[in-house]
Amino acid sequence: MSLKLKLKEGLLHILNLLPEKQGFYFYHKIQDAVNGENMLQRVKTNKPSFGVLQRLLQEKGLSLEGKNILEIGSGWAPVMPYFMLFQGRAKSVSTFDLNRHFNKKGVYRLNEVFFSEYGIRITSEPKNAYQMPKNIAYYPNTNLIAADLPETDLIFSRFVLEHVKPEDLTLMHKKFRRGLKPGSLIVHLISPSDHRAYVDKNLSLQDFLQYSEAEWKKKQTKFDYHNRLRLPQYLAIFKAAGLELLHVEYDQPSAKTFNKFSAVPIHEDFKKFTDEELTAGSINVVLKV
Repeated sequence: MSLKLKLKEGLLHILNLLPEKQGFYFYHKIQDAVNGENMLQRVKTNKPSFGVLQRLLQEKGLSLEGKNILEIGSGWAPVMPYFMLFQGRAKSVSTFDLNRHFNKKGVYRLNEVFFSEYGIRITSEPKNAYQMPKNIAYYPNTNLIAADLPETDLIFSRFVLEHVKPEDLTLMHKKFRRGLKPGSLIVHLISPSDHRAYVDKNLSLQDFLQYSEAEWKKKQTKFDYHNRLRLPQYLAIFKAAGLELLHVEYDQPSAKTFNKFSAVPIHEDFKKFTDEELTAGSINVVLKV
């Protein structure tokens, strides 16, 4: 394990020992400091995901134009909602998050970046607490499972589902099945790989598959939770909720990545899956209500 990963895990475990309110306070302060500085880089990393969303819709003869979007997981700034509104011409975006990360400074900087990069001048809604434009509704500190759904034509998530407990994923998608009008779409971009491998390049993207559920629970904290679900498990959740699978795609490992995977002693819990199912990465799913 690299020193960088050791330090990160050590810090998260220290924060995990604090009372929940204090632990989350310091965690979010640290994340704000780390993630809040380079808005240009944040926009550039979101842009390819917006391109994937557009492509997935175009392949079905659809677009974002005129649609009411619900985003699962707002993150640190309304980057994807901006792309959806100003480049995808969506009608509105309602964005939900369990935490509150948006702030005026970040939104102001995002507005600057959209003007400098794309020539799009953002007009803030005068009464908006975050200086966001109209047609973006922000729902922080909100559990979507218990919330009333706004008018929605399409639900979107970007690298969120892997951080949600399986039982909550089931409840969430059953809610969508009940609450959305027939024909509504759901698009998920899922990152099922071991996120520690992005910090320590020596680790396999499937390194966490060597641990039992109890062992993995001890290694992670509430701040870096990853459900480790494999492709068939996601598909089973969607099917059980009564949603129609319109499209699924995923990355397959390079020779180097597969060699690292082959060296991982896979735990018994995951041996029922094929190598392709275990290594499926960057899963993109389109569902229909």
